[in-house]
Amino acid sequence: MSLFSPMRYVASVDRIDLEELWSQGKRALLLDRDNTLVPRDRTSAPDSVATWLAAAHARGFKISLVSNNWHRDHVERSARELGVEAIGFALKPLPFALSRACRMLNVAPSEAVMIGDQLYTDVWAGKLAGIDTILVKPQTTVDLWYTHIFRIFERRALRGMECEE
Repeated sequence: MSLFSPMRYVASVDRIDLEELWSQGKRALLLDRDNTLVPRDRTSAPDSVATWLAAAHARGFKISLVSNNWHRDHVERSARELGVEAIGFALKPLPFALSRACRMLNVAPSEAVMIGDQLYTDVWAGKLAGIDTILVKPQTTVDLWYTHIFRIFERRALRGMECEE
């Protein structure tokens, strides 16, 4: 797989099979916040996401938000609400925050998976950090102006890749 290819492409985070990840030796979930867990036009995660995260906790996964959002208070509030660790202003696609999250959770990169809605930040960061990646469809079309530009290129890069509904 190339730098442009996630391990999987799914419709939403709550569609990811936690038992399958566990059986693959994954023990940590590194999650983007905006439009992955929390829709960009809301302040809290939907109930379906909170339920999925509760199931991940119950299964034994270690979990951290790794968000580019520079509003650290938003990231930390979401982390508290969801009961997870957090790293804000991550500067993805640079891999350093993902490596830091693995150290913080005491897992090897091979035991982690990065889950996010952006190919050019979340997937690239995971690839550069040696971490498997899962791309999810954004929860809403509301995005920052520059993200709309990246989405044009993402659509081209994802042509032919099937999204698991």
